[in-house]
Amino acid sequence: MPLNRRAFLESSAAVGAGVALTAGAAAPAEAHPARPRPAKRYSFTVMGTTDLHGNVFNWDYFTDKEFDDKAHNDVGLAKISTLVNQVREAKGRRNTLLIDAGDTIQGTQLSYYYAKVDPITRAGGPVHPMARAMNAIGYDAAALGNHEFNYGIPVLRKFQDQCDFPLLGANALDARTLRPAFPPYSMHCLRTPHGRDVRVAVLGLTNPGIAIWDKANVTGKMVFPGLEEQAAKWVPKLRSMGADVVIVSAHSGSSGTSSYGDQLPYVENAAGLVAEQVPGIDAILVGHAHTEIPEYRVRNKESGKDVVLSEPLKWGQRLTLFDFDLVWQKGRWVVEKAGARVLDSNTVGEDPEITALLSDEHEKVVAYVNQVIGTSTAAMTTADAPWKDEPIIDLINVVQTETVKAALAGGEYAGLPVVSQASCFSRTARIPSGEITIKDAAGLYPFENTMEARLMTGAQLKDYLEFSARYYARTPAGVPVDTAKLTNADGIPDYNYDAVSGLTYEIDIAKPAGSRIVNLSFEGSPLDPAARFVLAVNNYRANGGGAFPHVAAAPQLWSNSDEIRNTIIQWVQAKGTVDPAAFASVDWKLTRDGVPVF
Repeated sequence: MPLNRRAFLESSAAVGAGVALTAGAAAPAEAHPARPRPAKRYSFTVMGTTDLHGNVFNWDYFTDKEFDDKAHNDVGLAKISTLVNQVREAKGRRNTLLIDAGDTIQGTQLSYYYAKVDPITRAGGPVHPMARAMNAIGYDAAALGNHEFNYGIPVLRKFQDQCDFPLLGANALDARTLRPAFPPYSMHCLRTPHGRDVRVAVLGLTNPGIAIWDKANVTGKMVFPGLEEQAAKWVPKLRSMGADVVIVSAHSGSSGTSSYGDQLPYVENAAGLVAEQVPGIDAILVGHAHTEIPEYRVRNKESGKDVVLSEPLKWGQRLTLFDFDLVWQKGRWVVEKAGARVLDSNTVGEDPEITALLSDEHEKVVAYVNQVIGTSTAAMTTADAPWKDEPIIDLINVVQTETVKAALAGGEYAGLPVVSQASCFSRTARIPSGEITIKDAAGLYPFENTMEARLMTGAQLKDYLEFSARYYARTPAGVPVDTAKLTNADGIPDYNYDAVSGLTYEIDIAKPAGSRIVNLSFEGSPLDPAARFVLAVNNYRANGGGAFPHVAAAPQLWSNSDEIRNTIIQWVQAKGTVDPAAFASVDWKLTRDGVPVF
């Protein structure tokens, strides 16, 4: 019976070996060591986005034109799709994964429209544009962000149902059972040329601040323990389940800081701490902080190994690439090398498949935001609002003050004076002279905050103002004032600086933080520390956002479920004409040794 080719070769090798051995007995020859087999290796790439905030198109619905900023960034999933296609073409689609780190369904009028105007929760309602786009692009998993909870759990659950990929949240627990309310992780198998799959686990972690910022939506329904605690619980489980690579998608910045003070025993921006404290993690996709981190390495204290972190800015402006090189050792795949980098979405065009897919939704929202709701007798802008008391911020405060006074009328607290806080959320917001549209009002108040009334004393309001005034860089008298360097001291964002109307005061920027509020008065007299006031305040601040003193513990006198943005729109519609001369006043100003800065 003839030998097959493989058997023939093996037989020939055996005969050859026998001949060599026989010959070797007569004439010893130098031994040749067997060549080691080359190690099996495999490389793959995990792509990541974060803080997309409802951006599909490279479009600004607040200005109704193509998005642009000082750095000429572009935004949107249509741009991201082009980058993803390029990476998949270069690497091979089966050698890639695509994940996200949260804050997906809030932030633009596109996402607002399908949560509130034509909600995805209505019977026979639409599919959320972010779900349609992400499904089409082919996401493999996404972590929950805190803004996923802004519209309530029913909207989030409907969005979850519409996604072809899992929404992950290992530290989003059912308040009653303390079991995960969402999938904690997803497991992905990548086929290699060596017959041994690589198992990649993606662990999703969200932000414990949800318990504060969306208290009304989650209290009694879900709880949100710390990221480090839950990562320490789940990472060993994922390894025991055979995960060769563990990636964390964390809606949490890397700095180790919190914006809600000591109200929770958890850290808001904990990604770096997770990397440092929990062994077994290879990489972390960072979100929440809206910063660009191409690559940041953190040494794990227990294992001594580096964990690679990356954050791709926000709104689809960047795409993170985690590149992994693996080697087969002792019967398993081991990460030999890992690195990260980011791609810039302004280097590519929009994917026409994505823009075509959602063109109808886009046009509906453009028509919606251009609806006229009233007129203004003068143009107003936020360009100088971070350092001057501007009429456009007074507009927010007069709407809030009148709304709270009306709500408390006839009740126990009707006789108390109402003061109001407002922030400059955008330095490019404007109310034009002439027709006012929905987009103008939405641009003034881009967040889905609601309104509350809290009971405060004069002394507490002074503490509140001192805390707010930390926002300014200390600038001695006589030194030129550069507005580009005056604000955002210690990284404090614009939305965490509050101007308060109803009081008059000066902020002396020559003095150290904590002793800057001077000439604080109410109705022309020095403020009585014991006097009681009603503070009209947004729910983010009232629930502890920004860690302002006293307000979170202050008695709540009233709250509203409608967005402040809608309250402003309704106020403008009721007035018909907005006249800044009727409400604008200079309640506060920056000074140095009593001399006004501006």
